[in-house]
Amino acid sequence: MSSKTLSQRILPFLILFSFANMDLPAQSLLDVLPVIPKPAQMALQEGNFNLTGETQIILLNSELKNEAELFNDYLEENYGLRLKISSARQSKKACINLSLPDVGINSSREGYKLIVKPSGVAIKASTGSGVFYGLQTLIQLLPPGKTNSLSIPGIEILDQPRFAWRGMHLDVSRHFFSVEFIKKYIDYLAFYKMNTFHWHLTDDQGWRIEIKKYPKLQEVSAFRNGTLIGHLGSTPQLYDSIKYGGFYTQEQIKEIVAYALRRHVTIVPEIEMPGHASAVLAAYPELSCSGKPVEVAKKWGVFKDVFCVKDETFEFIENVLNEVAVLFPGEYIHVGGDECPTDQWKECESCQRLMKNIGMKDEHELHSFFMRRVQKLLSKMDKKMIGWDEIIDGGPLPKATVMSWRGTRGGIAAAQTGNDVVMSPTTFCYFDFYQSKYPGEPLAIGGYLPLDRVYNFEPVPDVLNEQEAQHILGAQANVWTEYISTPEQVEYMIMPRISALSEVLWSDKKARDYDAFTKRLIGHFKLLDFKKINYSKAIFDIHEMVLPHSANGISIDLSTSFKQGVIRYTINGEEPISSSPVYESKIIVDQSVGVKAKIFDGPVARGKEYSRVFKVNLATGKEVVLGNPPHEEYSRGGEFTLVNGIAGNIPWMGSDWLGFLGEGLDATIDLGKELTISNVGLDVLRDENSWVYYPKGVRVLVSTDGLNFTSVKKLDEEDLDPSQRLIKMKFDKIKARWVRVLARNYGTIPVNRPGEGKPAWLLVDEISVD
Repeated sequence: MSSKTLSQRILPFLILFSFANMDLPAQSLLDVLPVIPKPAQMALQEGNFNLTGETQIILLNSELKNEAELFNDYLEENYGLRLKISSARQSKKACINLSLPDVGINSSREGYKLIVKPSGVAIKASTGSGVFYGLQTLIQLLPPGKTNSLSIPGIEILDQPRFAWRGMHLDVSRHFFSVEFIKKYIDYLAFYKMNTFHWHLTDDQGWRIEIKKYPKLQEVSAFRNGTLIGHLGSTPQLYDSIKYGGFYTQEQIKEIVAYALRRHVTIVPEIEMPGHASAVLAAYPELSCSGKPVEVAKKWGVFKDVFCVKDETFEFIENVLNEVAVLFPGEYIHVGGDECPTDQWKECESCQRLMKNIGMKDEHELHSFFMRRVQKLLSKMDKKMIGWDEIIDGGPLPKATVMSWRGTRGGIAAAQTGNDVVMSPTTFCYFDFYQSKYPGEPLAIGGYLPLDRVYNFEPVPDVLNEQEAQHILGAQANVWTEYISTPEQVEYMIMPRISALSEVLWSDKKARDYDAFTKRLIGHFKLLDFKKINYSKAIFDIHEMVLPHSANGISIDLSTSFKQGVIRYTINGEEPISSSPVYESKIIVDQSVGVKAKIFDGPVARGKEYSRVFKVNLATGKEVVLGNPPHEEYSRGGEFTLVNGIAGNIPWMGSDWLGFLGEGLDATIDLGKELTISNVGLDVLRDENSWVYYPKGVRVLVSTDGLNFTSVKKLDEEDLDPSQRLIKMKFDKIKARWVRVLARNYGTIPVNRPGEGKPAWLLVDEISVD
């Protein structure tokens, strides 16, 4: 069969997605079909299947009625069609056949076979979930818009997931969302073949689940008397005085659980302990070590108010979990376990007596003791415990499942000791991070997680051997809602990053290709538009890569994930238009300049305008050597971050800054030749609520031979002004080729400051020399 014949056959379908080149080989045509996640195997077939109001759904197994009705609900909502469901064909019209079991399907319980021919559609699987996922694929093959003809291309698909745990999380404690939206969120998961909804129901800022034995959880813990306005790092912090909150009744929980089960989504409820307990202790202060009343938290962060390790606490937890276990039929209950300050335990006589009696070395072991007791309670309820990776900080916790969020190290350690693991590292899976560096993004907690980084996530670390790797159940993305207050904003933060993660978790690792994914995603956007989903268009962003250029200045390399468009740019301050120069090669910059650029799809501009001011000084583009390596969490730009001519973004994003935890900055710049200098500047970040502190001192040294350095400027803590982002160091003119800049880390954070007792972060960016 020729590629031209294939093109002619599939032309009506492709026109709907605006794909221009119709003389593509079969594989290329498959690559642009907007099916996400990418199926394991696909092959085009002759002809098209036309779905009409006379099409019937034939159930060869009566237990598939649920899947057929859900498909019918989708057709009715989006196309005004409702098909007849029958156990036997009652007309000669082409039908959609659903059946199980099928011996031809692989061993996966969630796998399916989808065959589309002019004579009909067949979906075969070994379980109802497999048939459901086959129908989700069929939905993605439907034209995304109101049309008189629902034509589906002839195709054969054999598909199965890579991971068993394909999850999304939603925090409803910081901001509360309606039952209606929770159902919509579950729909999004199911659409992308996600099977686990991690529901974060309790935290310092609100308790969101009805517990009949403890009515004050609904009366007191579910509401706070105000909320932080703006970002936690803002100075001064401002609050409104609006009572905020809500909770889900047990009847509503049952309704949502049933809704999810119909869509083959398991809900994992999270009841936070022993930390993040302010909301509980506001209602039941006797469960704390001090017994003193607290308030439901109005701001975000980590608080000292935690559960006391005593029998009364475990009685409360057992009673709560007994009610939770009845409501959620899944095998897991998430118990949190993260970010638990031990200050109150250290001051608590009963906690210290318990530690002494059992022979515990420190409060980490007390934390582990707490989690082991909770695990025993869950075992009596036939539930498995899952918690954040801190649950194993005090020692092994056999049979517990570990959710690794502080990078992948916790997950690696757990897998190596035989614990099952769900990977959820911040750098790949925190969907509350910014997804664009452009101005105008909705306020977020910080960080930067673009679509391509999500797509390039690999849940199984290379350091694990084959047996250890079996403990990686899968992964999930987390949506913390400190700065996400509306359903529309939740949609914006997850879309389209959820599609990238779905492909990471469903599709074969070897088949993943980001460029091919973006081609399918552009077509897939038409479906999101059709469904009126509020999604980010950051895929149209223009990204820069800045590199040193020869001995003077920098080169700017612009790129975009939208390969169908072209980049047009200006360097004269004017807005790029359809006749502006096309970006074809690196832009060389040897003096300060502003660069603007836009993507054009023909004459039409797509996405937001790129605009960046590059400030060039004697250090820009020069070689930098670091005496201390930056922390892995804030090192992606490497040492060149310090001399690339770009000031770090505020709100800050990790890739714009170099971060040092406990260590200080020690950077030596080679100016390339001996020059006369008299000024050095250091760009530093201060965000104490994120444990990022101003340096305690800075120093500049210079050298003409690279071996012997002379100190030319020193500023101690009393000389520095923490309100100033740029530290300016002026000194008498001196000849130098090498400039060494030292910044002393703040050190251990003192009492009554955010992060007290922890090592402070030092985040630095541009070093300027003049």
